[in-house]
Amino acid sequence: MSLRINDIAPDFTAETTQGTLNWHDYIGDSYTILFSHPKDFTPVCTTEFSAAANLSGEFAKRNAKLAGISIDGVEDHKKWMDDVKTYGGAAPDFPIIADGDLKIAKLYDMLPAEAYLPDGRTPNDTATVRTTFIIGPDKKIRLMLIYPMSVGRNFDEILRALDAIRQTDAQPFATPANWQPGDDVIVALSVSTDDAKAKYGQLDIPLPYLRKAKAPS
Repeated sequence: MSLRINDIAPDFTAETTQGTLNWHDYIGDSYTILFSHPKDFTPVCTTEFSAAANLSGEFAKRNAKLAGISIDGVEDHKKWMDDVKTYGGAAPDFPIIADGDLKIAKLYDMLPAEAYLPDGRTPNDTATVRTTFIIGPDKKIRLMLIYPMSVGRNFDEILRALDAIRQTDAQPFATPANWQPGDDVIVALSVSTDDAKAKYGQLDIPLPYLRKAKAPS
Protein backbone atom coordinates (compact mmCIF):
# COMPACT_ATOMS: atom_id res chain seq x y z
CA MET A 1 0.00 0.00 0.00
CA SER A 2 1.26 3.46 -0.88
CA LEU A 3 2.39 5.79 1.87
CA ARG A 4 0.17 8.74 2.61
CA ILE A 5 0.24 11.88 4.72
CA ASN A 6 -0.12 11.01 8.44
CA ASP A 7 1.07 7.43 7.96
CA ILE A 8 3.74 6.35 10.43
CA ALA A 9 7.06 6.54 8.58
CA PRO A 10 8.34 2.97 8.19
CA ASP A 11 11.20 2.14 10.52
CA PHE A 12 14.45 0.58 9.33
CA THR A 13 18.05 -0.01 10.30
CA ALA A 14 20.78 0.79 7.79
CA GLU A 15 24.46 1.61 7.40
CA THR A 16 25.33 5.26 6.88
CA THR A 17 28.32 7.57 6.65
CA GLN A 18 27.92 8.01 10.41
CA GLY A 19 27.59 4.33 11.29
CA THR A 20 24.58 2.08 11.86
CA LEU A 21 21.34 4.03 12.12
CA ASN A 22 17.93 3.05 13.45
CA TRP A 23 15.53 5.41 11.74
CA HIS A 24 12.97 5.99 14.50
CA ASP A 25 15.74 6.39 17.07
CA TYR A 26 17.40 8.94 14.79
CA ILE A 27 14.18 10.93 14.45
CA GLY A 28 13.79 10.99 18.21
CA ASP A 29 11.77 14.08 19.18
CA SER A 30 12.78 16.10 16.11
CA TYR A 31 11.34 16.84 12.73
CA THR A 32 13.35 14.98 10.10
CA ILE A 33 13.85 15.51 6.38
CA LEU A 34 14.69 12.38 4.38
CA PHE A 35 15.74 13.11 0.80
CA SER A 36 16.75 10.46 -1.69
CA HIS A 37 18.93 10.30 -4.78
CA PRO A 38 19.35 7.82 -7.64
CA LYS A 39 23.15 7.64 -7.65
CA ASP A 40 26.31 9.19 -6.21
CA PHE A 41 28.58 11.41 -8.33
CA THR A 42 25.73 12.86 -10.40
CA PRO A 43 25.46 16.59 -11.16
CA VAL A 44 21.98 17.56 -9.95
CA CYS A 45 22.33 15.51 -6.76
CA THR A 46 25.69 17.12 -6.02
CA THR A 47 24.10 20.57 -6.13
CA GLU A 48 21.25 19.38 -3.91
CA PHE A 49 23.51 17.91 -1.24
CA SER A 50 25.46 21.16 -1.32
CA ALA A 51 22.27 23.16 -0.79
CA ALA A 52 21.26 20.91 2.10
CA ALA A 53 24.70 21.13 3.70
CA ASN A 54 24.67 24.91 3.57
CA LEU A 55 21.20 25.06 5.16
CA SER A 56 21.76 22.41 7.84
CA GLY A 57 22.17 25.09 10.51
CA GLU A 58 18.80 26.59 9.58
CA PHE A 59 17.14 23.19 9.89
CA ALA A 60 18.84 22.65 13.26
CA LYS A 61 17.39 25.95 14.54
CA ARG A 62 13.96 24.47 13.83
CA ASN A 63 14.60 21.22 15.73
CA ALA A 64 14.94 19.41 12.41
CA LYS A 65 17.44 16.81 11.27
CA LEU A 66 18.48 15.90 7.73
CA ALA A 67 19.28 12.50 6.27
CA GLY A 68 20.18 11.68 2.69
CA ILE A 69 19.85 8.31 1.03
CA SER A 70 21.32 6.90 -2.16
CA ILE A 71 21.52 3.43 -3.65
CA ASP A 72 25.32 3.39 -3.52
CA GLY A 73 27.46 2.20 -0.60
CA VAL A 74 28.91 4.03 2.37
CA GLU A 75 32.44 4.31 0.96
CA ASP A 76 31.14 5.85 -2.27
CA HIS A 77 29.00 8.24 -0.21
CA LYS A 78 32.06 9.41 1.74
CA LYS A 79 34.08 9.99 -1.44
CA TRP A 80 31.18 11.82 -3.05
CA MET A 81 30.86 14.16 -0.07
CA ASP A 82 34.34 15.47 -0.90
CA ASP A 83 32.93 16.60 -4.25
CA VAL A 84 29.93 18.16 -2.51
CA LYS A 85 32.27 20.19 -0.29
CA THR A 86 34.38 21.20 -3.27
CA TYR A 87 31.29 22.41 -5.12
CA GLY A 88 29.44 24.23 -2.35
CA GLY A 89 32.03 24.90 0.33
CA ALA A 90 30.34 22.89 3.08
CA ALA A 91 30.50 19.21 3.95
CA PRO A 92 27.24 17.56 5.01
CA ASP A 93 27.08 17.02 8.77
CA PHE A 94 24.14 14.62 8.49
CA PRO A 95 24.15 10.88 7.68
CA ILE A 96 23.95 9.53 4.15
CA ILE A 97 22.17 6.18 4.14
CA ALA A 98 23.33 3.27 1.96
CA ASP A 99 20.52 1.32 0.29
CA GLY A 100 22.25 -1.06 -2.11
CA ASP A 101 19.49 -3.69 -1.97
CA LEU A 102 16.69 -1.13 -2.52
CA LYS A 103 15.09 -2.17 0.78
CA ILE A 104 14.41 1.38 1.95
CA ALA A 105 13.56 2.68 -1.53
CA LYS A 106 10.83 0.03 -1.77
CA LEU A 107 9.73 0.48 1.84
CA TYR A 108 9.08 4.15 1.08
CA ASP A 109 7.50 3.53 -2.34
CA MET A 110 10.31 5.22 -4.21
CA LEU A 111 10.56 2.37 -6.70
CA PRO A 112 8.19 -0.27 -8.04
CA ALA A 113 8.37 -3.56 -6.16
CA GLU A 114 9.95 -5.36 -9.11
CA ALA A 115 12.82 -2.88 -9.46
CA TYR A 116 16.35 -4.25 -9.48
CA LEU A 117 19.86 -2.94 -10.08
CA PRO A 118 21.37 -4.10 -13.40
CA ASP A 119 25.10 -4.39 -13.84
CA GLY A 120 26.56 -1.11 -15.04
CA ARG A 121 23.41 0.74 -14.02
CA THR A 122 22.94 4.42 -14.71
CA PRO A 123 20.94 6.95 -12.67
CA ASN A 124 17.98 6.28 -14.98
CA ASP A 125 17.67 2.78 -13.53
CA THR A 126 16.79 4.31 -10.17
CA ALA A 127 15.30 7.55 -11.47
CA THR A 128 12.27 7.47 -9.20
CA VAL A 129 14.49 7.59 -6.12
CA ARG A 130 14.07 11.40 -6.06
CA THR A 131 11.75 11.84 -3.13
CA THR A 132 11.62 14.14 -0.10
CA PHE A 133 9.77 13.37 3.13
CA ILE A 134 9.21 15.63 6.13
CA ILE A 135 8.51 13.47 9.18
CA GLY A 136 7.30 14.79 12.52
CA PRO A 137 8.50 13.95 16.02
CA ASP A 138 5.45 11.67 16.24
CA LYS A 139 7.02 9.66 13.37
CA LYS A 140 4.15 10.60 11.04
CA ILE A 141 4.77 11.65 7.44
CA ARG A 142 3.84 15.32 7.11
CA LEU A 143 4.91 16.05 3.52
CA MET A 144 6.05 14.17 0.41
CA LEU A 145 7.62 15.70 -2.69
CA ILE A 146 8.69 13.75 -5.78
CA TYR A 147 10.92 15.32 -8.42
CA PRO A 148 11.90 14.24 -11.94
CA MET A 149 15.54 13.68 -12.85
CA SER A 150 15.84 17.03 -14.61
CA VAL A 151 14.60 19.28 -11.79
CA GLY A 152 16.75 20.12 -8.77
CA ARG A 153 14.97 20.50 -5.46
CA ASN A 154 14.40 23.90 -3.89
CA PHE A 155 15.67 23.50 -0.32
CA ASP A 156 14.46 26.98 0.56
CA GLU A 157 10.96 25.70 -0.22
CA ILE A 158 11.52 22.59 1.89
CA LEU A 159 12.58 24.88 4.74
CA ARG A 160 9.51 27.07 4.18
CA ALA A 161 7.23 24.02 4.21
CA LEU A 162 8.83 22.89 7.46
CA ASP A 163 8.16 26.35 8.93
CA ALA A 164 4.51 26.08 7.86
CA ILE A 165 4.17 22.60 9.36
CA ARG A 166 5.67 23.77 12.65
CA GLN A 167 3.47 26.89 12.69
CA THR A 168 0.27 24.87 12.26
CA ASP A 169 1.15 21.76 14.29
CA ALA A 170 -1.59 21.07 16.85
CA GLN A 171 -2.99 24.55 16.16
CA PRO A 172 -6.30 25.51 14.45
CA PHE A 173 -4.43 27.13 11.57
CA ALA A 174 -3.51 26.63 7.97
CA THR A 175 -1.15 28.67 5.83
CA PRO A 176 -2.20 30.43 2.61
CA ALA A 177 -0.46 30.18 -0.73
CA ASN A 178 3.07 31.59 -0.75
CA TRP A 179 3.08 31.92 3.05
CA GLN A 180 6.31 32.96 4.69
CA PRO A 181 7.19 33.02 8.41
CA GLY A 182 5.63 36.10 9.97
CA ASP A 183 2.73 36.24 7.51
CA ASP A 184 -0.87 35.89 8.66
CA VAL A 185 -2.32 32.40 9.04
CA ILE A 186 -5.79 31.12 8.17
CA VAL A 187 -8.07 30.27 11.09
CA ALA A 188 -9.65 26.82 10.84
CA LEU A 189 -13.37 26.65 10.17
CA SER A 190 -13.76 24.65 13.38
CA VAL A 191 -13.17 27.89 15.32
CA SER A 192 -16.01 30.43 15.39
CA THR A 193 -15.28 33.97 14.35
CA ASP A 194 -16.10 35.28 17.82
CA ASP A 195 -13.80 32.77 19.48
CA ALA A 196 -11.06 33.54 16.97
CA LYS A 197 -11.31 37.27 17.65
CA ALA A 198 -11.23 36.68 21.39
CA LYS A 199 -8.14 34.50 21.13
CA TYR A 200 -6.19 36.01 18.23
CA GLY A 201 -7.37 39.61 18.05
CA GLN A 202 -8.45 41.45 14.94
CA LEU A 203 -9.17 39.23 11.94
CA ASP A 204 -8.91 39.91 8.23
CA ILE A 205 -12.05 38.37 6.69
CA PRO A 206 -12.00 38.69 2.87
CA LEU A 207 -14.59 35.89 2.59
CA PRO A 208 -16.89 34.33 5.20
CA TYR A 209 -14.90 31.10 5.10
CA LEU A 210 -11.47 32.74 4.78
CA ARG A 211 -10.38 34.43 8.01
CA LYS A 212 -6.80 35.47 8.62
CA ALA A 213 -5.11 36.21 11.92
CA LYS A 214 -1.66 37.25 13.04
CA ALA A 215 0.46 34.17 13.57
CA PRO A 216 1.21 33.61 17.26
CA SER A 217 4.91 33.99 17.98
